[in-house]
Amino acid sequence: MTEENKTAAEAMQEKILEALETVIDPELGIDIVNLGLIYGVDLNEEGHCKVDMTLTTMGCPLADIITDEIHRALAEIEEVKTIDVKLVWYPAWTPERMSRYARIALGIR
Repeated sequence: MTEENKTAAEAMQEKILEALETVIDPELGIDIVNLGLIYGVDLNEEGHCKVDMTLTTMGCPLADIITDEIHRALAEIEEVKTIDVKLVWYPAWTPERMSRYARIALGIR
């Protein structure tokens, strides 16, 4: 991968993460990026976006709502043609994955 392609890929990943910051966990009121629920995003050359994410608890009843919101947020990005959200459970989510912003907002030290 050339340096120019790498920079474009990094910029696109940042754009995707910014879109995902609009997806709010309904229970906690914090976006899924700052909660540390996003484990990875990848956009291939055909426009297929794969999102690896977890939930704060296995069996979370809001999984479908959050997945629908991810689809809504990423549909706003012109380069994204198809979206695949994959729930992963390893490594297990812990509060240490949260950003400083999320910790402050939730009163966690």
